[in-house]
Amino acid sequence: MVSSVNQLLIVSTWSECQRSYDPYACVIYLWSEQRFSSSGREDVDVRMLGKGRPFVVEMDDPHRVELSAKDLMEIQKEINKSADIKVRDLQIVDKKDVDKLKEGEIEKTKTYSALCGSKESLSDEQLNKLQEVKDLVIYQKTSIRVPHRRPLATRERIVYSMSMEKIDDLHFTLSLSTQAGTYIKEFVHGDFGRTTPNLGTLTGVECDILELDVQSVELDWPPSLEES
Repeated sequence: MVSSVNQLLIVSTWSECQRSYDPYACVIYLWSEQRFSSSGREDVDVRMLGKGRPFVVEMDDPHRVELSAKDLMEIQKEINKSADIKVRDLQIVDKKDVDKLKEGEIEKTKTYSALCGSKESLSDEQLNKLQEVKDLVIYQKTSIRVPHRRPLATRERIVYSMSMEKIDDLHFTLSLSTQAGTYIKEFVHGDFGRTTPNLGTLTGVECDILELDVQSVELDWPPSLEES
């Protein structure tokens, strides 16, 4: 549905391997100006996997004000020719529906998979202890890597669950389910004590993160389209 002849809203969900490609670049001819918003964001070195992250493209003064389901499917297919990014469920929504994108920024749950390293070998007892942790409340001061973007504050976040799979004596895979807005890297390495508790204080061993992937963003929006 078109909200007005001066504005068109396209919403979808996108997954990526790299952040070098704009998901709406191939449809730039449809409007004069555009605004892109997504449900949260990650660092440039973090991959968005799974079913993807909801996003919306807001178009001002579009050259076309009506797009059929077939038109949207063709746009989606064109975007998905890229090796770096994929989109699904591309559709048009009302402006009021975009509020759901913002509402989910803190309320939603996100799951992650991280490749981590430890300064010392972790015992099976230490690993099992972490798997017993549920609904852990942590306190995170604004990370030292983002002070130019965020005001200095201490934020309360929840780690709902976690599990660890040992790779070798000094490496393991950490799977996490957390409240959106949680600094995952800082939870692992502690950020010089700015995140407490953290993986190091929970295990008694200094840990660091080597790779991080988002596995899912638990936000039931936009509606799924069967042919996507």
